[in-house]
Amino acid sequence: MGYLRAVIENMVGYVPGEQPSSKDIYIKLNTNENPYPPSPRVIQTLKDEINSSLRLYPDPLANPLRDKAAKVYGLQRENLLAGNGSDELLSIIVRAFIGKGDLVVYPTPTYTLYDTLIDIQEGIKETVEYPEDYSLPSEIGKKEARLTFLANPNSPSGTCIPVTEIEGLAAKLKGVLVVDEAYGDFGQASAIPLIKKYNNLIILRSFSKSFSLAGLRIGLAFADEEIINGLLKVKDSYNLNRLSIAAAIAALDDLGWMQQNIGRIVQTRKKVTLALTKLGFYVFPSESNFILARLPGQDLFSLYEWLKSQGILVRYFTQPRLQDCIRITIGTEAEMAQLIEKLEKMLPI
Repeated sequence: MGYLRAVIENMVGYVPGEQPSSKDIYIKLNTNENPYPPSPRVIQTLKDEINSSLRLYPDPLANPLRDKAAKVYGLQRENLLAGNGSDELLSIIVRAFIGKGDLVVYPTPTYTLYDTLIDIQEGIKETVEYPEDYSLPSEIGKKEARLTFLANPNSPSGTCIPVTEIEGLAAKLKGVLVVDEAYGDFGQASAIPLIKKYNNLIILRSFSKSFSLAGLRIGLAFADEEIINGLLKVKDSYNLNRLSIAAAIAALDDLGWMQQNIGRIVQTRKKVTLALTKLGFYVFPSESNFILARLPGQDLFSLYEWLKSQGILVRYFTQPRLQDCIRITIGTEAEMAQLIEKLEKMLPI
């Protein structure tokens, strides 16, 4: 007999994308990190903050960051919760809303951390298959769920559901709708303004992708004040450290830097999409900093392995629907040129 809860003994934990050791040299296109550095203002702020104040606890609610983000996004402090990345915010949400036997619904394929978090709480997962074009499945709105997840843009497809459809879903659902906008800055529109109208809506944002701060683990949740107050009861006392709070504020003070990098990534994404299409791939329309490239009917594990042997990491998924796909993070122009050059030599498989 083990000491762990039975559900923990039996579950499969979340498996993140491969992180090679510092001794390995790869073009790393598998975990959707931003290829460009964070704002110089962020770097300087971090240098300034490394002083004797590190002996003190951070603000337990990260209120300086909440105040800054509220001003940027046109909300009140009471509408925001700061977290140790949007992953922690997802964990807080599931712990706050889901107990044993409670139903959670979401379309699939999508971000597999949802599976893990629900399993830990012994909730019940009900997934609805995305159509081939990754449009919003109509069945989602018919489910009596305590929580409904919608990654938008979706991962691994990069596709996006229009805000008008998200609003329709929020109006229809009796439970809480969580819209995971980890890649939202790369898309056309955000659902954040809808929280002023719908008290059953939570929007998540991350500083990892667009702000180039994956190493500092910063995320924001936007919701009605009543929901935020409930989530505050669940979060750890000091869940965001002093350096992350300061860096996030500095990043929000320099939105132009982030937007410039997004523009570069979007332009590279267009060029890579065209190049892959010429090589015979179908590339799903992406509003993120990655693309999902498909060779229908071909298992691309061998291609993933070959690229790795050539010093390029991409993401391969074992789910049956995704085995003929690889997900490719958009890197620098030079990195993507090397990827295309390798693929031109390898294809046809």
